Amino acid sequence: MDTALRHAAVLALGELGRSRDYQDRADAGRGLAAFAETPEAFALLLDLVLDPHDTFVTRVTTEALLRRKDRSGLAMVAYALADAGPNHSDWIHTAIDDVFSIFSVDRDHAMLLCAELSTESDDRLARGAGQLHGILAETDPILRP
Repeated sequence: MDTALRHAAVLALGELGRSRDYQDRADAGRGLAAFAETPEAFALLLDLVLDPHDTFVTRVTTEALLRRKDRSGLAMVAYALADAGPNHSDWIHTAIDDVFSIFSVDRDHAMLLCAELSTESDDRLARGAGQLHGILAETDPILRP
């Protein structure tokens, strides 16, 4: 793994994420989701999930994070959800439904990760993970084993 190139990619996507154009910010969110586990991407992703100018950016960034189906992506969404206002919460919820309403195994795995995250000492993460777990519990996937 070339950490210098990965760092450069995060910096470039961060610049794109500060664009005035919502499509640039949405593309930055999709790209940065691949780097959710890196500390450099944390603040950038949080800003994009809670984009103050366009909830399209919120939705696509959240969806990209959730499609990772891992602890890093779910934790990032949980952080954002903990501080999201009603409008952003609605679009985060929509992204959750889009990603986890197909396969129950994916939803169930995400619920297990959220249960683990809700025991973290970071209050914001724990609170957001609890909210995310609750939304996932309400999701009824159409395909079951």
